[in-house]
Formats: sequence, structure tokens, C-alpha cells
Amino acid sequence: MKTITLEAIKTNQKVISFLEAANEYLGIIGYTEHGFRHADTVAHLSKNILTHLGYKDPLPELAAIAGYLHDIGNVVNRQDHVSASALISMDIFSELKVPVEDTAMVMSAIGNHEEPEGEPVNPISAALILADKADVHRSRVRNPQMIGFDIHDRVNYAVERSSLQVNARKKIISLELSIDTSISQVMEYFEIFLTRMMLCKKAAAFLKTDFNLYINKTKLL
Repeated sequence: MKTITLEAIKTNQKVISFLEAANEYLGIIGYTEHGFRHADTVAHLSKNILTHLGYKDPLPELAAIAGYLHDIGNVVNRQDHVSASALISMDIFSELKVPVEDTAMVMSAIGNHEEPEGEPVNPISAALILADKADVHRSRVRNPQMIGFDIHDRVNYAVERSSLQVNARKKIISLELSIDTSISQVMEYFEIFLTRMMLCKKAAAFLKTDFNLYINKTKLL
């Protein structure tokens, strides 16, 4: 058995159908975009984190796969989607004959990507946590007309640019955001995302790095 690749996952018909359905269902109940764009972004960032920190194959590729599949369980239900995503991933990996050791790491990473229960339990999970929480951006808002009523949409819509930087030499991972404060104040970001930022600090510490948060070029964490 050989290690699976992200490309094999992205072209798998079950993955395609489940991600499409999951994103559609979340749209119906008013959640931000959780489709192929989000999956691609988190996959890229997860792999980038481990690659820049010097982790060897297959960990960066497995991190990319975990990033791509981490929200697929929304096809079942938003509540408990973390466990559903891990179990669906196990089913897909079994069909593709992925080594059980790799399956276990990816399942654990997916199963621990969400606060408040999630914890960084391996390098893949730490990278996934950081990558997932870094994807806050106005492109994820489905209906800009709702930003006056929904704080999550408003905060996401206010973010004009988001960038996750890895400085391996200084052992620092930085999330840099540009926020239009005429749409949402910085305090609103912390109001809904403080627990996420604390989980990011844990994830960065697991990778033996520090986590910094910059909003409008001001260091806040």
C-alpha cells in the first residue's frame, strides 16, 4: 500500500458529491461557504505549514488531505460534523487502501480541528487547526445583505485580506488580517473568534512555534 495523494482525494467522486452537498446544506441554514474553495485553501495552508517547518513526507501531504476533508461531515449535519468528517474520511481511505497508520493520523486531525473540544494531537492536527482558522475572508459570505444581522457574516465580510505566514527560522506562525473597521470593529472579531485564537496558540505551541495575530498591522496576540 502506498500513501494517498491529495489529487486522488480531489478526484474521488464520493468526495466531490459529499462536499457539494455539504456546502449546499450549510447555505440553506445560513452558514458561510464551506465548499471546494474552503477545502482547497485549508489543504494548501496545512501542507504549507508542515513543509516550511521541515516535516518530512508523508506528513505534509496527509495534512493537505486532512485539510481538504475536514468539513465533509457537514453532509450529515452541522452539529457533530467533526466526528462525521473523520468517519467519512476513514471510509474513503479504506476504499482507497490507505495504510492504517496514515488513516489514524488523518482521522485524529480531522476529529480535533474544532473548538472547544479539539486539541492538537499530532503535527497534522496542529497544522489543520491553524489553516482552518486562518480562512476568514469576505469571499466566504454568501449574502452580504445579511451582515447587518449576523455577526459571523459581518466579521468575515469585513476581512479584506488574510494571510498565514510561517517563519521557520524565528519559529513564529502569524495570522495577518486587514479588516474594514467601518463594517466590523476589531472587538467583534475577538467576540466570536477568541476561542479559535486560543486553539491556534495551542496548535502553534505543539509545533514548537509561537502564534502571532496581527490586525491592520497591529500585533494583538
